[in-house]
Amino acid sequence: MPLGAHAAPFARIALANITREYPNFPAHLITSAGEQPVPRSLHPAFYGAYDWHSSAHMHWLLVRLLRRHAGTPALPETAPFLDALDRHLTPGNLTVEAAYLRDHPSFERPYGWAWLLALAGECRAHGGAAGARWTEALAPAVTAVDALLADWLPKATYPVRHGNHPNSAFALGLALDSGELSPGTDRAVRERLLAWFADDHGAPAHWEPSGQDFLSPALTEADAMRRVLPPDRFAAWLDGFLPALSTGAPCALLDVPVVSDHADPQIGHLLGLALSRAAALRALAGALPDGPARARLDTAAEAHLAAGLPAVERGDFTTDHWLATFAALALDPAGRP
Repeated sequence: MPLGAHAAPFARIALANITREYPNFPAHLITSAGEQPVPRSLHPAFYGAYDWHSSAHMHWLLVRLLRRHAGTPALPETAPFLDALDRHLTPGNLTVEAAYLRDHPSFERPYGWAWLLALAGECRAHGGAAGARWTEALAPAVTAVDALLADWLPKATYPVRHGNHPNSAFALGLALDSGELSPGTDRAVRERLLAWFADDHGAPAHWEPSGQDFLSPALTEADAMRRVLPPDRFAAWLDGFLPALSTGAPCALLDVPVVSDHADPQIGHLLGLALSRAAALRALAGALPDGPARARLDTAAEAHLAAGLPAVERGDFTTDHWLATFAALALDPAGRP
């Protein structure tokens, strides 16, 4: 199912969120009684969509949709979306954002960092006058993230493996995909992924999912390794990491997660898990030769997509502020940043 079928409603969701300042969950440490941390003053570009990382990836979604579908029957009206991006992605706003990142070096590490890089990569891919404006405006923030990432990686002795925002594999994979890393940081990311994961085998897939995952620890790791290993080595690594895929044995990662309460903000994460799994399963399938393992992954990806997609446009802010981004990753894997 192509992304274009959802371009207009997803763009409206993204616009509504990036311009909605409240409710807001600022991840800001208040250090004195005199501080009054207003979201728009802390983050003039990314004040909306409940939290900073969701705002960053909702901006990414809007640019992705414009790049893919602007001026087509799927997205004929673009002025409101372009106007919002031009108001947010300005040199002045992004200078403030870059300074905040440098002054708070663990803020949004690594998930928000990765989405800012993905946004910059998407703006560069968009091209044209608008894409060039946004890319130039984002440059100081990209430079800040690149430096923060380079400084953090040597200290990151162990990966974070759980299925929420600090997950190491998802963020570093997204950062690599962005194409925005400096050569030295790109090399350091690849080396760190190999150091963390190259020797992993026999992943405990039966432990998944946890009750509030929106990422699969095993699949995000596999998808990260797909990016850093040659195809033949990756296929062998995956066979050792998730042997059930090639043997045909039952594998919990291929079963669609049960979501008992869509409105619960934490249980509702499992809706995102269905979509992020769909994206990872499709990417992994594309990296394998034709055969039973690839077919199983493709079938499971379609089942996960079918389960998660209807939740994207429910009109519930608990999911509206982030879920469409993961739907886009699942629907448009070939166009991932």
